[in-house]
Amino acid sequence: MATGGGGVPVIVRRRLATVDARLDGGHAWLATMVVVAIAAILRFVGLSGPKGKIFDETYYAKDAYGLIDRGVEWNYKDNGPSYVVHPPLGKWLIGLGEWAFGYQDAESKISVPGHLMTTAPEFGWRFAAAVAGTLSVLLLVRIGRRMFRSTTLGCTAGLLLALDGFHLVLSRSAILDIFLLLFVLSAFGALVLDRDARRRRWARALDAGLDPSRPGRAGRPASTWRDWPWWRLLAGVLLGCACAVKWSGLYFVPAFALLVILWEVGVRRSAGVRHPWRDAILDELPWLLLAGVLMVGTYLATWSGWLLSDDGYYRLASRYPNAPLSDTPFIGALNNLWEYHKAAYGFHTHLDEPHKYQSWPWQWLLLGRPVAFYWSGDGNCGAAQCASEVLLLGTPLLWWSFLPALAALAWLGLARRDWRAGAILLSVAAGLLPWFWFALDGRTMFSFYAAPALPFLVLAVVYVLGAIISPAPAPVGATAAGPASEQDASDRRLVGGIIAGAYVLLVALCFGYFYPIFVGRLMPYADWSARMWLDGRWI
Repeated sequence: MATGGGGVPVIVRRRLATVDARLDGGHAWLATMVVVAIAAILRFVGLSGPKGKIFDETYYAKDAYGLIDRGVEWNYKDNGPSYVVHPPLGKWLIGLGEWAFGYQDAESKISVPGHLMTTAPEFGWRFAAAVAGTLSVLLLVRIGRRMFRSTTLGCTAGLLLALDGFHLVLSRSAILDIFLLLFVLSAFGALVLDRDARRRRWARALDAGLDPSRPGRAGRPASTWRDWPWWRLLAGVLLGCACAVKWSGLYFVPAFALLVILWEVGVRRSAGVRHPWRDAILDELPWLLLAGVLMVGTYLATWSGWLLSDDGYYRLASRYPNAPLSDTPFIGALNNLWEYHKAAYGFHTHLDEPHKYQSWPWQWLLLGRPVAFYWSGDGNCGAAQCASEVLLLGTPLLWWSFLPALAALAWLGLARRDWRAGAILLSVAAGLLPWFWFALDGRTMFSFYAAPALPFLVLAVVYVLGAIISPAPAPVGATAAGPASEQDASDRRLVGGIIAGAYVLLVALCFGYFYPIFVGRLMPYADWSARMWLDGRWI
């Protein structure tokens, strides 16, 4: 068997290989910044329109101001604590924009200037969402580049996300789902980095002469604090942040833990460990438990405003004599927080009141029922009737590619035994499948519940584009390709590149056509109506 440096077989070295360091060069970062700049321009330009609070901004912008003003969500109209059913982190982030750029609410007679500068109040409460949307594009570029070992494919993933109307609307609205998307994607990116770090650790140990067939610690890489799975622990913190935005972040916890175990089994099997499953579970379970502790600690830390004050809803037993609360120091606060969570959970499980824009999970990828965040027929557009709308609608060509891409991804993943396909599919499943279960109970749901699955759906499309551009790599030890085969591969890349480039161009054109209804631009009613491709389903 052919061996590389250090006597390690080439096939083992290849299986333990991670992203080429050359992909981190200046050209890669320049391309990344171009894509991020496009995303930022689309998200920040005209961010203060439409005027006023649109859709659920009427809740979250107000709650956010209460958090930065009093440390808890506060009803200024009734001068009492607000009962809310989502954790506070997303609202804290919205509140940072209000703190920086000012906040106004005519109903509550509030008008405060910004600490950095005073702008239109809408800019203040939407600023954090625009930052989160832009950062998620940056993350997807870098995650895609690392997974596909291609700056081109990484930038394609980021560009497709930047040109998605669903992502754009969430990035320009002060609601919580864009923050959930960001933290889930960040946790996944940290785990991809953890996978690479652990594989490099095994590769270094094998180069140094480690015999993985030896029992116990003698067959494992030496470990110091520098070798701890820091990226995995960071993923635990980020998942805690995701759950502190919306509890649906919990759906990704078992999925990501399973990914870690599968990747650790894979690296041990590649290295030649005799009992990869047993050793992986014994070695990694303590680290997963520690990551879980960090996740819980992070989640509780985001409730510090509620825990450290007496103003929050359900905070003091004396104010709610009919609730099973306690004012015992420390323990009482945790008990009351638990009772608050039980009440909020009860709200979610009994949320079945019909809503005009509700939809079912099987409709989401088909764009069966988008949500209108804003609509107005006022204004002068040069026509007899005008329309202005902010519609939470994915770029149709991109979204209608998701289901075919998932089918192709599953086929290619099985045929190639590719870890990337499995990771993407499992993440999509974590983001979508739980909602099918809730649909059995008739729970009221909306299309934006699919937000944290969106980056992984884009990765599925890019995976297929990469398969179109390049054939599967040849097995190690295969006969070197001759001139004719090299020419065939070159032709394949050329044709595949043209197909992929044409697809991205068509998505961009489709995005441009629907852009006015993503940002609330005033237009003639006939032009607005022409964009309602599915008629009543989109109105």
